Amino acid sequence: RLVESGGGSVQVGGSLRLSCTASGDTYTGQSMAWFRQAPGKKREDREGVAAVGSDGTVAYADSVKGRFIVSRDIDKNTLDLQMNSLKPEDTATYYCAACTGDYCVSRYAAYLWGLGTQVTVSS
Repeated sequence: RLVESGGGSVQVGGSLRLSCTASGDTYTGQSMAWFRQAPGKKREDREGVAAVGSDGTVAYADSVKGRFIVSRDIDKNTLDLQMNSLKPEDTATYYCAACTGDYCVSRYAAYLWGLGTQVTVSS
């Protein structure tokens, strides 16, 4: 099971920190990722935001590079997303996902999703 927290409303330029806590048989040392679904978009349109491979390699979508930082704490079984310099286009529901394979290459690799946490950025 994956549970996200930390969403909320913030003004342009602000920051938020999302956290994903894994429980049960889910282990954040595997490949994990953050996805987001913008308002009015379908589930299949979820965009990959940031990912951590099973070897610790991190990757970011071009749209968030330099602004977002993904990190995990294997001891606490958590995956965090620090979001800085937020823009209105970052408004979305953010989902944590566990993936098959060594890297979460796309949403199709995700086999377990959290329920999501809402992030709203207003100008």
